[in-house]
Amino acid sequence: MNPDLYERYLQKKAKKLGISVEELKAANQPKNQESEIVEQTVEKNTTEPTYVQQTIQSQLEKQPIVQPETVKTEVPSYIFGPSKMEEKPVEQQIPQVKDNRENKFGLIGYPLGHSLSKVIHEAGFKSLGVDATYEILETPPDMLVDRIKQLKSNGYKGFNVTIPLKLPVSLFVNEVDRYADLARAVNTVYIDADKSLKAYNTDVIGFKRAIPKDINLRGGKAAILGTGGAAHAACVALSECAVKNIDFFTRNIPNSLDLMDYVRRQFPNITFNVYQIEHIRDLGEYDMLVNATPIGMLGRSGDMMPVEEYALKTLKPSAVVYDVIYNPKRTVLIKSAQKLGLRTITGLDMLIYQAVAAQEIWFGNTPDWKDMKIAALEEL
Repeated sequence: MNPDLYERYLQKKAKKLGISVEELKAANQPKNQESEIVEQTVEKNTTEPTYVQQTIQSQLEKQPIVQPETVKTEVPSYIFGPSKMEEKPVEQQIPQVKDNRENKFGLIGYPLGHSLSKVIHEAGFKSLGVDATYEILETPPDMLVDRIKQLKSNGYKGFNVTIPLKLPVSLFVNEVDRYADLARAVNTVYIDADKSLKAYNTDVIGFKRAIPKDINLRGGKAAILGTGGAAHAACVALSECAVKNIDFFTRNIPNSLDLMDYVRRQFPNITFNVYQIEHIRDLGEYDMLVNATPIGMLGRSGDMMPVEEYALKTLKPSAVVYDVIYNPKRTVLIKSAQKLGLRTITGLDMLIYQAVAAQEIWFGNTPDWKDMKIAALEEL
């Protein structure tokens, strides 16, 4: 070791220990590990350094490649609430509910003496080769809670809903489809094996399917008589037909303001208006006239029309008259329109198509529409 460097080392060491150099030398202690390290360092520093220029790539190649571990982490629930991380479901963790129920279905509403649903659905079951039953279950509004309990506990797989329960029944369901949400009414319910209720509105589907494919309402104008549940379904269906204007006609305009606010929010591309039904004089601007009132129904103003005949005569020759009433199968309005040479659509077609859509929900297959209509016509 270089004597000068060693002397300097001893001076630093003595100063660090708080003693003199002589006292440190007098201690005559052998070199410890620390002095050996210093000596090696000094010797290395005395050699002439050699510099090697390396590229970044060469440095990277010398470094070992370490694959990072994949660690699944979750945010602790006490910080942000339950983790939102999606995991693949494990079959063992999902309870499988066995469905041993029979194919039992029915219709609830009040009154139901005029209903054709039983014969229509039974014809549909037969066309599908399904062993199923369909019951007419008269249910006044004050019995709705008990009826829902009965349907769930007695193994029913689904049911239809008619007036006056289409809105109240929505309070008891777990899910609603888009049409039921838009129309604010439920007419078909599927009961899952776990007793949960899924609600649908097939009236919208039935109304739309009943319109022949060669009738194009895109950009046209429609007049809807009435503002009740049937009018809601017609409005949703016509919005999907791309009409540009829908006018409602009602007896009570103040009671229709909520409907106007709602449809204007839901369908901003359509212009909506509401008028007094008694003031109808000229219908010449409309491509379709829809009767969504009960006027003309058998046993209830069955010999009347919702509009005067002189107003009906103002419709243009290409206009379509659509009556949602199905009993009688040809209302006074339909008969009058046909006499004028106008194209017509009856409520029976809508009724059959909405029943077809209900069975598609219940079974996943489409029943024979013709068989169902023949059964209805035989009953009327």
